[in-house]
Amino acid sequence: MEPQPTAAHAIETVFRLESPRVVAGVARIVRDVGIAEELTQDALVAALERWTRDGVPDNPGAWLMATARHRAVDLVRRRETYARKLAEIGRDLETTALPEEPADPEDIDDDLLRLVFTTCHPVLSPQARTALTLRLLGGLTTAEIARAYLVPEPTIAQRIVRAKRTLATRNVAFEVPYGPDREARLGSVLDVIYLIFNEGYAATAGDDLLRPGLCEDALRLARVLSALMPKEPEVAGLTALLEFQASRTAARTAPDGTPVLLEHQNRRRWNRLLIARGIRALDRAGATASGPPGPYALQAAIAACHAHAYRYEDTDWRAIATLYALLAAVAPSPVVELNRAVAVAMADGPAEGLELVDALTTEPSLRDYHLLPSVRADLLARLGRTAQAREEFVRAAGLARNEKERELLLRRADEMP
Repeated sequence: MEPQPTAAHAIETVFRLESPRVVAGVARIVRDVGIAEELTQDALVAALERWTRDGVPDNPGAWLMATARHRAVDLVRRRETYARKLAEIGRDLETTALPEEPADPEDIDDDLLRLVFTTCHPVLSPQARTALTLRLLGGLTTAEIARAYLVPEPTIAQRIVRAKRTLATRNVAFEVPYGPDREARLGSVLDVIYLIFNEGYAATAGDDLLRPGLCEDALRLARVLSALMPKEPEVAGLTALLEFQASRTAARTAPDGTPVLLEHQNRRRWNRLLIARGIRALDRAGATASGPPGPYALQAAIAACHAHAYRYEDTDWRAIATLYALLAAVAPSPVVELNRAVAVAMADGPAEGLELVDALTTEPSLRDYHLLPSVRADLLARLGRTAQAREEFVRAAGLARNEKERELLLRRADEMP
């Protein structure tokens, strides 16, 4: 029957795109992210039953939001333990009908921002903050988060359950904090927003390289946070970085979804409006900084180097290598060193880059990182060592968890003479 797959497809789409907003909107009413997620799931079940029978509504996101919010209000009314919270959200709640959509679209963004600050509360461990935020705001399943972090799925499930329980038992307020509390949580918030964007920009697993909905949510969160904290340089830096990265989205995949390498991308397809926004945000980061640039501002400066080059051949690789060296000093990591090696190879030749890459082959954290053998393969190929390059491309494909990346790496291995 045709209605069933249509409804099922709509449910899946709504869950991916609308669930974070619905959870955030409901959490503002019930003040508990765990209960908010349960009510959102209930609304999804109701949607599957209703839409299968009556058809998908014109605005499924608004329908889901209204259903979940009405269930939240009913729950608040029914439970005596929520009497205080009912008073907080207004005595007129009992007589005022809730709109199906917020009067101001920015209200949704404010709720998302409250949710990300709540899920990044310091009462949670860094691992719990990331898992919970990716679950509630990123729309990732428990299995997807587990694959992304190479840990068993039950571990992630327990981490999320405990995080929601901790927020509830510690009575963590559903709010954007002010003053020192905001500063204490800001770094974690920025990291999580960047993780959500990256999962959309280069999916860790699955059949598709891109998940644009995640990129859009992360970029919107960064913009809202930037408007909320206009004098915080790292917020502007992250916003600039995401604007630059998002500008390349249309050129990053072929019509069949296969990744297109940076050197082969059609730069006329890069979004110049987003690049202009990135440049303004990067300028703001520099203007508000009282000291050396932070990690996000430096990454944005690297992305700006690519954005300013209208041809791949015009890329200022020496400047990029210098910026990566600065980034390695501020936020050292093996991945930063790998990226620096690529820039050095482009600026000074593949032999110099390969020497830096080879020094990373014993790094434990890169043992299962597919981009290490992929970069090494590319440099070996440029040096004419094609047999070794082929082996490295095959090894990289075996480590890749995204199907499109795996296909690209195997194709590059086959192309080696």
